[in-house]
Amino acid sequence: MYYPLIRSVLFRFAPETSHHVALRSLAIANATGVLGLLHKTPQHPVKVMGIDFPNPVGLAAGLDKNGDYIDALAALGFGFIEIGTITPRPQAGNPQPRLFRIPEAQAIINRMGFNNLGVDHLVEQVKKAKFKGVLGINIGKNFDTPVENAADDYVHCLEKVYDYASYVAVNISSPNTQGLRSLQTGSAFADLLQQLKQSQARLAAQYGHYVPLAVKIAPDLHDEEIEYIAEQLVLHRIDAVIATNTTITRTGIEGLSLAAETGGLSGRPLKALATYTLSRLCQALDGRIPVIGVGGITDGMSAADKLTAGASLVQVYTGFIYQGPDLIQQAVSAIQALQN
Repeated sequence: MYYPLIRSVLFRFAPETSHHVALRSLAIANATGVLGLLHKTPQHPVKVMGIDFPNPVGLAAGLDKNGDYIDALAALGFGFIEIGTITPRPQAGNPQPRLFRIPEAQAIINRMGFNNLGVDHLVEQVKKAKFKGVLGINIGKNFDTPVENAADDYVHCLEKVYDYASYVAVNISSPNTQGLRSLQTGSAFADLLQQLKQSQARLAAQYGHYVPLAVKIAPDLHDEEIEYIAEQLVLHRIDAVIATNTTITRTGIEGLSLAAETGGLSGRPLKALATYTLSRLCQALDGRIPVIGVGGITDGMSAADKLTAGASLVQVYTGFIYQGPDLIQQAVSAIQALQN
């Protein structure tokens, strides 16, 4: 109930500034114990990828790229937290401004470009965190790594984070790193999956435990591309797929002042496209691999719609920016009502 007032203050700042202010404020509130008093983790247990989740509503990657705010975000009631996207080496990302709010559509356009402090920093932050729940770590490639060498970056990150992650998400679908989405198609996709699975097997033997791999795909795919992805995921025994990332389309924001900005569109306008891609993917997979539904979740009903389309878990990001922590409870409640 308090969040609309907080949002009105935060939205007076430039988007990237308000992002940092909000996270630092959360960290302070968590350190003083305030968050623990205001929020509890809703219980609706589910087991996916062999992992026990307290509830099926998670935070998508991108909000905490470097793992600096794990404990504060976990205190809000999420069933799981996904941090990143992280790259082998630190990188500044694209020039600012690169983040744009579209409040009338409950949407955001971003062209951040995997700005982060590098995988070594993230691992140190995870080590410091007290959080013992489900933690996903989202990995990517550096912008200046040629696409043909991308697997080297993904394997490097996987090796670094393996022992600290509940699962590892492989981001090959951001529209903001040149050439990245080409890794979703053809032999490049199959080769990447093969190298990741080989590394996963070696790391599982080394550490004595198995960490699942989830691949995050774009919403801007043709049906035949979705079917190919599904076939390859099954063939290479990938543990889960995350559908979807942001879109390069502008459906739902036509004519608005910021619609011409380049980057990935998220929020309410993404819902229909992301859910369509999710549904087609689930049809192609036919229950062989679990799917995590993301994109356009702004209320409880839109979260439940993802499960109706075939998802086992959901993640929120832009809807969380606009609706605040109450969205977590709303989503869990709607999913409970759907499944009871």
